[in-house]
Amino acid sequence: MRIYPLPVFFAAFWLALPVAGGAAAATNDDLLAPDPVPAAKAPAAKPAASDDLLGGDDLLGGPAAPAPPKPVSKPLPPVKQQPVNPVDPHIQLYAKNNFPSASECAVCHKQIYDEWRSSNHAYASISPVFHKFEQKINDLAQGTIGYFCMRCHAAVSTTMGETRDLPLWRRADVSREGVTCITCHRVAEQFTKVNGERRIESGDLTQPMLGPFQGDGVAMVVGQKDDFHVKLSDNDSGPGQVIHNTAVEFKTIKTSEFCLSCHQVAVHPGIKLEVVWDQYRASPAAANGTTCEECHMGKTPGRAEGYTTAAAAVVGGTPVNPGREHHNHAFYGPGYPIVHPGIFPHNPNAKKFSMQTWLKFDYRAGWGTPAFEKAVAKNPSAYKFPEEWDSPEDRGDARDIVEENLKMLEQKRALREAVMANGSHLDGPFFKNDPVAGRALTVAYTLHNTNSGHNLPSGSLGAQPEIWIDIALFNAAGRNIWESGYVDSHGDMADLHSRDVLAGKLPDDTQLFNLQTKFLTTNVKGTDREMFLPINLDIDQLPFIRPAGVPTSVLNHPPFVRMEGRSLPPLSQRDATYVIPAAALAEPGRYRLSIRMRSRAEPMYFMDFIGATPEMDQAMNEWMINLHESSAEFTVAPAAGKKP
Repeated sequence: MRIYPLPVFFAAFWLALPVAGGAAAATNDDLLAPDPVPAAKAPAAKPAASDDLLGGDDLLGGPAAPAPPKPVSKPLPPVKQQPVNPVDPHIQLYAKNNFPSASECAVCHKQIYDEWRSSNHAYASISPVFHKFEQKINDLAQGTIGYFCMRCHAAVSTTMGETRDLPLWRRADVSREGVTCITCHRVAEQFTKVNGERRIESGDLTQPMLGPFQGDGVAMVVGQKDDFHVKLSDNDSGPGQVIHNTAVEFKTIKTSEFCLSCHQVAVHPGIKLEVVWDQYRASPAAANGTTCEECHMGKTPGRAEGYTTAAAAVVGGTPVNPGREHHNHAFYGPGYPIVHPGIFPHNPNAKKFSMQTWLKFDYRAGWGTPAFEKAVAKNPSAYKFPEEWDSPEDRGDARDIVEENLKMLEQKRALREAVMANGSHLDGPFFKNDPVAGRALTVAYTLHNTNSGHNLPSGSLGAQPEIWIDIALFNAAGRNIWESGYVDSHGDMADLHSRDVLAGKLPDDTQLFNLQTKFLTTNVKGTDREMFLPINLDIDQLPFIRPAGVPTSVLNHPPFVRMEGRSLPPLSQRDATYVIPAAALAEPGRYRLSIRMRSRAEPMYFMDFIGATPEMDQAMNEWMINLHESSAEFTVAPAAGKKP
């Protein structure tokens, strides 16, 4: 038997995810799954409701596919002023005076700001999935978790006293920035507790900022403030940027313990939703002193290979402390945004339009592009726009912002792929028996977690990032004749959570290799079952989240709820073994075995459970990535006594 390894880029076998076409459109690259049913056309943007945090809508804005043109009976109106967000002026004043925005820090720290503004930290408080999840668990728990989730995702908002159900567009700008500059650089005490237990020190921009270095650069600028054209308070006369007057070295910010309070989370029954710290403190990385920052803020995504260098700040065009160790504030990780690109990444120019206005901008239809606007100018009666977007000038300005943000998102996609690829490796195939026509063939691959700091995958166990293997066999004609790891018409793996499998539309993938951890809950009748959230609805019809009756230290988990762990520990490996049925190898000849590791942030059944919209499903699937793609050709010999 001869094996020919052929690394390939899978475009020839698995089609790239389409940009539009509804939630199901992103899943039609799987070769054994049935053709997806086109999703129903999303309704046009509608007025905001008041029954959830998102105002009854998600943040994707615009239909998944452009609505058919409708005639209008009046000419396009002139450019007009956009509506102002109805924000309590007292909140804005309080935020301005006591909680500086990242936009203010960007004046001197532009490189750090540009890294941060497309990061998961910047996205934390506006994520549609987070808000749908947070609302769902509050509903199920009769509101007993209160601000629990907001303490990490919107720490500034919580500190300011904004209510958890306040619509995003009514919050102060800084509270919509998620884990913003002051969330880390205005913490003055070492907090080693979990669940977001840290305090942000209030104060205007002139008050001290805390960081990993001593404040010699700030002291120099303050001592030469006229030369650097800065002001030390709002009362200083003349032009210039107001800056913080001092910088204080805070050694804790350089340690892994600083990340602990938001990356180790347990809800009140004692079940853990986030276990990154548990995994890290028992890891080889912790044993040899490698910190979270070295892998997630260093020069190489996911690897402790040192840091780049850069100026600490650029003040009045002059670099301050050039060549200093630079910590990348992109915070490399596997997460990604699915929000409207006019709303995220963080972009000061986007403030020209309110959040509600952005939600009505159909960027997928090409609004504001030269080709689209040329078609509108040629036949204006064939198009109808929401009142806020009647102006072609406004659509053009919005398109410029969207294009800038889409470029930043592509950079984020590349960082996501890098951190995932750098933390894993796939070897194989290893044949357990000779390929012979009419006989089953056992083949194995070995998946390695090359990350020394935490499991593969890590993160939130309530909706843990998905990692699974997709393997397919092709005959000499290039036809897919067997596959494991295929997905259904919604994008879900074909396991017992798949809606198509449950409906009998697709066979259960009995050989699926899947690393996703799930909750197991005990039911009134029957055995344990996998659940989306650690709330047992069968035993308690009013499932308040309350402390467990038995100490969790006795059981190591609360009664009736436990984890079904499947992830790979640091520097470990696991074999994915498959049995290709004899029927697939009925004829002798050449065959090709192709494989890839797939990753997505959330399972589609979970998206359905929290009430995600079709646009949210579509965007979630569009960010799915394929890693470690390869193919191997081999020859199947004739059966004994058969002529070749």
